[in-house]
Amino acid sequence: MKLTGKQKRFLRANANRLRPIFSVGKNGLNEVWLREVSQAVDNRELVKISIQQSADVDTDDVKNFIESNSDINVVQTIGNTVLLFDESSNPKHRDISTGVFSL
Repeated sequence: MKLTGKQKRFLRANANRLRPIFSVGKNGLNEVWLREVSQAVDNRELVKISIQQSADVDTDDVKNFIESNSDINVVQTIGNTVLLFDESSNPKHRDISTGVFSL
């Protein structure tokens, strides 16, 4: 799914108050980590990930890994933080996506 500029602005505004709930460290990226992130995105729809200084990867590596191995959209990368979005499979958790798709 391709997001428009308005939709990305809406998501960035909603993510302003969020804290990162996942981090990428020296263990790097793997399928188990991505599965956990996918579950969190499915429950919350909007998730921030931080990249630790000790990590062997940068934001571009994380972005490419997530986009190539899942349906999650990378909305924004700033510094060592990556913002992710995907519509929840549970209709009860679709608070943010309702606003996104109404734009």
